[in-house]
Amino acid sequence: MSRPTSAPTVSGGHPPAADYQVDAVIVGAGLSGLYQLHRLRELGLTAVVFEAGDDIGGTWYWNRYPGARCDIESMSYSYSFSPELDQEWEWSERYAAQPEILRYIHHVADRFDLREDVVLRSRVTRAVYDGHDHHWRLSTDTGGAVTARFVILTTGCMSVPKDPGIPGADSFTGAVHHTARWPREDVSFAGKRVAVIGTGCSGVQAVPVIAEEAASLTVFQRTPAYVLPAHNRPLRATERAALKAGYPEFRQAQRRSRGGTVFEPPTRSALEADGAERTAAYEAAWGRASSTDCCAPTPTSSPTRRPTRPWRSSSGPRSGRS
Repeated sequence: MSRPTSAPTVSGGHPPAADYQVDAVIVGAGLSGLYQLHRLRELGLTAVVFEAGDDIGGTWYWNRYPGARCDIESMSYSYSFSPELDQEWEWSERYAAQPEILRYIHHVADRFDLREDVVLRSRVTRAVYDGHDHHWRLSTDTGGAVTARFVILTTGCMSVPKDPGIPGADSFTGAVHHTARWPREDVSFAGKRVAVIGTGCSGVQAVPVIAEEAASLTVFQRTPAYVLPAHNRPLRATERAALKAGYPEFRQAQRRSRGGTVFEPPTRSALEADGAERTAAYEAAWGRASSTDCCAPTPTSSPTRRPTRPWRSSSGPRSGRS
């Protein structure tokens, strides 16, 4: 594949207006997009990631509302492609909060030098497939243009916030915040009357945290959700050491599991057991300290060629940090 003879100057982290070619374009710089970039490099392919936000992180960049955290245990909710990464990162809690997950993503991007191929504040607006030469031609809202053999969309299934569309909402004179577009600066609820609309995952996490500070809190709920306490707590050093020692087996178990979470699947219906047996099983599961009892990694990454980057000048800015 042809490459530009010189790299155009980049301004403000945006791609150049001149057309250029790569093997693959990745849309979205969240966990999936960054891994795709790493994997494509391992395969010896050139790639560029376009990210609409001001920083990398995907859902963990946008969703910074009070109480935001993962509902998968920290040592499971992490990349598995590097044994060294598994061993060096220290998770502080059983279920990591948004700031810690974002720090982890930044650590991975820095450790594997992924920022070099990420273009921030740039949204892909058009993608047309040319059946004659079997390439995609893409345009961005910053005037950039790129041609690629492959386009990989890692935008997620919930990347566009849902406006509740409540009649009269535009006449409300107080502050209005959406969990999917939470401000980067702190929001104070001290002494305020607060209403939360919706009790999905975000609402369930935000309500108890906001309630600690607000003068009053009213929750508007259409359909009750089935909610369980997380039993979250700090991880002890001995737990982290034991889990890291078993990471190779745990990663293999994750790959064999349904959805990457390791647990003993039921072998029969609960209705086949009597009441006492069901209660005993439920109580045991409720009180279980961790589902990560069998706990690594895949082969280490090998060095790959570093291509010319027409979207990045030698002095141009790299993707930002929070």
